[in-house]
Amino acid sequence: MKVVYVAGPYRAATEIGVVRNIRAAEELALKVWLAGAACICPHMNTALFGGAADDSLWLKGDLEILKRCDAVLCTSNWRQSKGAVVEVETARKEAIPVFEEFELLVKWLKEG
Repeated sequence: MKVVYVAGPYRAATEIGVVRNIRAAEELALKVWLAGAACICPHMNTALFGGAADDSLWLKGDLEILKRCDAVLCTSNWRQSKGAVVEVETARKEAIPVFEEFELLVKWLKEG
């Protein structure tokens, strides 16, 4: 089974914005699972941990998890997130396929 990492913004100016970002990533994660792949959704892994440690800890851990995945699926607004941009750059350096459209990920899953 392929493992797909969801990349997209987590932080926002308000708490409701953070929750909206988590929910958007969670929605994509569910679609990935239903498409037949396992999904890592870092938004859910450290949801609402803000302030418990420096953000760099979460980002470093997320990058390590990403490196062990088979593909990355981006949320529609991933470019608005410095962290997601680093995640996509890391995936590309590691030769991990990056998908900005769910349908293209599904096609890739069916081919592989």
